[in-house]
Amino acid sequence: MKEKMLVQAADGLRVPKENRANSYITNNTVKVPDSLYYRCSVTDGDLTMVTENLNNETGVKE
Repeated sequence: MKEKMLVQAADGLRVPKENRANSYITNNTVKVPDSLYYRCSVTDGDLTMVTENLNNETGVKE
């Protein structure tokens, strides 16, 4: 099974989802596959990775 990662769009951006150009990632945290597409978006600064704290609440941004 492919790993997942939690991401959200950088302030003011809407990032198209992989293979779904009419669906966007906004400032809401979403779980996406750990793929090259999303890793490149994180590297470019379009997406921000979000980690979960021990209480399973969304929290610290990397």
